[in-house]
Amino acid sequence: MSTPKIGVALIHHPVMNRKGDVIASAVTNLDLHDIARAARTYGVHRLYVATPLEDQHRLVESIVAHWTEGPGGDHNPLRKEALALIRMSRSLTEAVDDMASEFGTAPLTVATSAKSGRVALSYGSLRRRIQKGVPVLLVFGTAWGMAEEVFCGCDELLAPVSGKNGYNHLSVRSAAAIILDRLLAPARDQE
Repeated sequence: MSTPKIGVALIHHPVMNRKGDVIASAVTNLDLHDIARAARTYGVHRLYVATPLEDQHRLVESIVAHWTEGPGGDHNPLRKEALALIRMSRSLTEAVDDMASEFGTAPLTVATSAKSGRVALSYGSLRRRIQKGVPVLLVFGTAWGMAEEVFCGCDELLAPVSGKNGYNHLSVRSAAAIILDRLLAPARDQE
């Protein structure tokens, strides 16, 4: 399989708080490091961190610079490689536009959610599209999930990660790693 044309967007606005209000969530250092490392492991092209908040842009730029241009990269070259995948965007639309300019066509935007009940795309179906070279942007939410307008703006919804005993409260870092493995692991690992 050729290098997949896949990106990951980590949405910090518009997302929901536990009461169902639309908010902008704070960027977390752990999300940046762990999702970037999973993205690099599976050959993801770019990790977009989407927030309109300028202070959050500065925070992310500072963290990334430490690991890609500063002493962090000298100390840990593998982390440098992973964090180099991060690109800031102010919105999902900006991330889509960036991928479209890189690949010459807009990516298929695929929302993720822990909630079931909606018609969802299977992992096998999306994996086959990726293998055919379709550009895909996987969209992950923070806080208590993405606002409805994000789902409405995406082309597809991926089936949720299902665990056992009805418990389903993974961190976005864990969900991203599981989903990337299901979609991008070599075929021998899928059996």
